[in-house]
This record gives sequence, structure tokens and C-alpha cells, in this order.
Amino acid sequence: MFDKLEAVEERYEELTKLISDPEVISDQSTWQQYMKEHSSIEDVVLKFREYKKTKQTMDEAKEMMEDKELKELAEAEYYEAKDNLPKLEEELKLLLIPKDPNDDKDVICEIRAGAGGEEAALFAGTLFRMYTMYAEKNHWKLEILNENETGLGGYKEISFMITGKGAYSRLKFESGAHRVQRVPDTESSGRIHTSAATVAVLPVMDDVEIELNPADIKMEVFRSSGAGGQHINKTSSAVRLIHEPTGIVVECQTERSQFQNRDNAMRMLRTKIYDIEKEKHDSQIANERKTQVGTGDRSEKIRTYNYPQGRITDHRIGMSIYQMENFLNGDMDEMIDNLIAADRAEKLKGEEE
Repeated sequence: MFDKLEAVEERYEELTKLISDPEVISDQSTWQQYMKEHSSIEDVVLKFREYKKTKQTMDEAKEMMEDKELKELAEAEYYEAKDNLPKLEEELKLLLIPKDPNDDKDVICEIRAGAGGEEAALFAGTLFRMYTMYAEKNHWKLEILNENETGLGGYKEISFMITGKGAYSRLKFESGAHRVQRVPDTESSGRIHTSAATVAVLPVMDDVEIELNPADIKMEVFRSSGAGGQHINKTSSAVRLIHEPTGIVVECQTERSQFQNRDNAMRMLRTKIYDIEKEKHDSQIANERKTQVGTGDRSEKIRTYNYPQGRITDHRIGMSIYQMENFLNGDMDEMIDNLIAADRAEKLKGEEE
């Protein structure tokens, strides 16, 4: 581990010189690349330097303990530094775990009602409200891209983009099947129904990362439907994009202008194509499945919302929270923090094996 840390520090010092070099600065593309790399390893280097300083303090204090006059003071310094070293070492191990390159990206979320009919559509609406409130708590911007509402206020499906720092890093573990157990309003006998909705959380890809051939994309325009004001059904502002090589179809109809809808639809298309490529890549790496919490498979049941017991259980980490109302109002950090910690622990285990 320490050889790796020495190499990282050496690279950091090299990058520090490069980003100050006028020749490099004149080439903005290269300079930005170096700046990004410099920033990505800075936390590791600063923690490693703290570790080395603490170890040096311990070694110096040990020598000073030979001096009778300084022994008491030196002993205090020695034991304080000695106690800090294991903690710093653990922090360094965590910082050395390869960071998900998508963690800082915005996200596109898709929620689809599963088994359970209207009750499943209402649950999809509950999940959308939960993520909306979580986004508000984090001061993230949420923009609806496409929606298919039902008569009772639920959604057969809804797609939306969340823009904000660290959005993907916090929401990526939400992908999968969410199950609800509750008594529907329409159930006169009080019988508990089980229904489900699937959630997909994808990192937003820009046009530099995913290149698309315009000749491969067929665009159709149509009149928007649903809530949205008087312009609905009067102009063909809604956009449908069909990527012919993959058969992927995306729609966007929530903006007033065809141009804005097309722009958002292109984002959705790039993101979906990236997701397909990522799934292929992940399936080829057997160890990948051992070093992450869940597979992100849309069919994997990840969480149960049990209304009668007021309990939310995440099946991947075996954690239950008995604060249903708070959780559905966007108070999700405790669960998300535990998912992140479990994922880091799995990855750390994978690094050590």
C-alpha cells in the first residue's frame, strides 16, 4: 500500500508543476485534464502526508523519551501519535479504493410501475415524490423529462433529471425493484396488497463521452399529452428519438419548445446507450459483482416499504428503518450512508483479496 501511496504523491507533485507551466496552460484541453487528475488524487496525498507527519512525530517523541526532563511530555506526544496511526491507515485504505468516475455526474431517473395495477402506479408516484423531496433537501434541481400519468394521480412511468453536486454518488444505489406492502384506498376489506415499481438511476453522459452518428437517429415529433398548460395538444413540440442500431426509443414532451425537448431526449439517449455498454462491460468482469452492493439489475428486489409496520427494509444490507413518513419525505441519508459504507467495505475486501 505504501509503495502505491509514494507513487501517487510523486505523480501529484509532477502534476502540480505541470498545471503551473505556461505551455500547458496555453493548451486548455490538456491543462483541464491535468487539473482533473490533480484534484482527484489530492485527498489521498494530503492524508498520506498527515500519516507521514504523525509517524515522524511518534518516532521523534520516542527518541525524546530518553531524556528524563522531556520524558513526560514526549510520552504524551508518542501515545497520541501512536493511537492516531491505525485510524489514518484505515482512512488511506478507503481513499485508495478506485473512485467511480460517474460519482460527480447528474442523473436521469426512470420510475416504472410494475406488478399491482393502479396501486403500483400510485407507489411509483410515492417514489417520485420521495426523490423530489430528497433533491430539495440537497438543493439539487429536478426536471421532468417524460411522464405517463394515470387517472388517480399515479404514474405508469416517469423520467426526470436531477442536477447537482454528487447526485449520482448518492442515488446510484436506488436502481432496482422497490416493493410496497400496504392497504390500498380502494380495498374495503382492509387486505394488504403487495405491488412494485422499478427504478433506474443512470449517470448523464455528454456528447464528448458518447458520440452518436446522426444518421443512426430517427426523430419523430408529436403533440404533447397530459398536464402542462394551454400549449398542450396545439403544437407538435414533443420529440421521440429512435436509435436504429440498438432499437432504443426515448421521448420527451415536458418542455414548450421542440428544441428543448430534443436536447433533453438526446441526453436520455446518450445515457441509455452508455448504460447498455456499461452492463456489457460489468458482465465480463466477474469480480465486479463481488465488490459492489447489489448488481443494479432492474429486476433485483432491493427494498420493501411495509406500511402496516412502518418499516423500510433494504435487502442488500439487511437494514430496516422504522420512520416511514420521514423517509418518504426525503429523509433518506441514513440508508444511503449505510449503503455507501457497505459498498466501500466490499470493495476494500476485493482490493485485499
